[in-house]
Amino acid sequence: MSDLLADLYLWTKSFHIMSVLAWMAGLFYLPRLFVHHTEQSIPGDEKDALFQMMELKLFRLIMNPAMTSTWVFGLLLVFTPGIVDWSSVWPWTKAASVLAMTWFHHWLGYRRKDFVNGANTRTGRTYRMMNELPTVLMIIIVLSVVLKF
Repeated sequence: MSDLLADLYLWTKSFHIMSVLAWMAGLFYLPRLFVHHTEQSIPGDEKDALFQMMELKLFRLIMNPAMTSTWVFGLLLVFTPGIVDWSSVWPWTKAASVLAMTWFHHWLGYRRKDFVNGANTRTGRTYRMMNELPTVLMIIIVLSVVLKF
């Protein structure tokens, strides 16, 4: 199995990067949709229904599959011989950041359900601030992987 993973390393890495890009796009965009949803509609109006449809499709059709494939290809990279040196710091900072990003993904899913139930209590400012989290995590992940500190 390890020979197969080594042979497929560049393919696995390529699909991992594509998955991460799609996931990050959703993690950046969904909180922005929440800002506009909060500030431009009220529960039950036409805009509310439009925002809910956009948020649902983004979350279920793009973000969930992208997160899943990011994890699958990432774990395949972890199990590829010679790729990860667990005695270094970088795999641990990356792993912690990916776990935080996964938590944020699920937090967004719960906030989407708040809108569906007409129970959103957060402001546009809150969603703007939370929108910075994936940027911080992305910086940590990229620096960890590229610099391998």
